[in-house]
Amino acid sequence: MAERVGQVSGRIVIAEGLEVVLRRSARARRMTLRVPRDGGDPVLTLPLRTPEAEGRAFALSRGDWLAQARARVPQPQRPAPGALLPVEGRALRVTPFPLRAVRVEGDLLLVPQARPVAPVVQAFLKHLALQRLRPACDRHAAALGRPYRALVLRDTRSRWGSCSVEGRLMFSWRLAMAPPEVLDYVAAHEVAHLAHMDHSPRFWAAVERLMPEWRGRRDWLRRNGGELMLWRFRD
Repeated sequence: MAERVGQVSGRIVIAEGLEVVLRRSARARRMTLRVPRDGGDPVLTLPLRTPEAEGRAFALSRGDWLAQARARVPQPQRPAPGALLPVEGRALRVTPFPLRAVRVEGDLLLVPQARPVAPVVQAFLKHLALQRLRPACDRHAAALGRPYRALVLRDTRSRWGSCSVEGRLMFSWRLAMAPPEVLDYVAAHEVAHLAHMDHSPRFWAAVERLMPEWRGRRDWLRRNGGELMLWRFRD
């Protein structure tokens, strides 16, 4: 769904305690520096022919801005007992309980008290995402008249979904944390790529046919998607 910025070329140490990820992009016309909303390392993007030394100097010249931007980024969160975890758009309190499998009861996300919380919750979200995405994709593919070949889940940072030319659909399982209608929009978006492998007017017309309310759902993801990426389920 999201466009790739470019290929990761490595890391650059700008100053003591300051390191950035270096990317090269054929589409880049100038040097850019950004701080990911999910709390990841700063990313320096360079045009293909720009020397690394120029990129280093560029990043160093923006050291003050970089420090301020990093300070504004929310800190990663973990699904520890007592945490409020978004599940299908609702904030549920993670609560250990004597049971064998994760269960939602009211505003509680009950997790087996004898097992590690984070991996158990991650497995629950993956299963929930698959439960919601498969029927959504089936429905949109039938409406479009374009079957897909496979559906897989990943934990991607740069995109919520993608569609290959072979008809393979990929989604971030973190969509299970978003409201159901937002997950449904991403499913419609990727299914529409089965007919149009671009973001042309014809593609957006196909999305419109599948989901007339797509704009508000896309806007929700743009506003709130970064918060879903802040959750950490592994060390």
